[in-house]
Amino acid sequence: MNDHPGDNPMRALRVEKIVINIGVGEAGEKLNRAQKALELLTGRKTTQTLSRSTNKDLGIRDGMPIGCKVTLRKQEAVEFLKRALAVRDNRVMAYSFDPDGNFSFGISDYTDFEGLRYNPEIGVFGMDVCVVLSRPGHRVRDRTKAPGHIRGPHRIKKEEAVKWIAETFEVEVLEQ
Repeated sequence: MNDHPGDNPMRALRVEKIVINIGVGEAGEKLNRAQKALELLTGRKTTQTLSRSTNKDLGIRDGMPIGCKVTLRKQEAVEFLKRALAVRDNRVMAYSFDPDGNFSFGISDYTDFEGLRYNPEIGVFGMDVCVVLSRPGHRVRDRTKAPGHIRGPHRIKKEEAVKWIAETFEVEVLEQ
């Protein structure tokens, strides 16, 4: 079996989606400012993330809004990934990749992005950037009607993702 993406278009990797998340731990004004920061950064409307459990020590109840997120897909996701990697000086740690080839990294402040300046009405917010990679045909697993199983050779492995991200986006993957 050939593993060269140029030989078989079904083996090519692509960015499926990117989820940008800011967790603030509480509802109210702080969450509203975090939403403004994400909307300013992505140009998209945010979705609130809700607590799934109760923690009395932290003052969190089940179902309480504790953060916000934005999901980007297709070309918009690729463009954002280029900008986010530029903030990280095109470096990602190897431990950021999971066994399925997806990876995540953090950005300490939204003002690190090119063209954005500090806004005192918003403040300082860091974020997590989670990147999901896929191959053509993965929809077989996710569809509602007649879902199927993705066999091992078609799944993305960590080594493939590291190599692809290094070649496609000219990223240096650091071991430690």
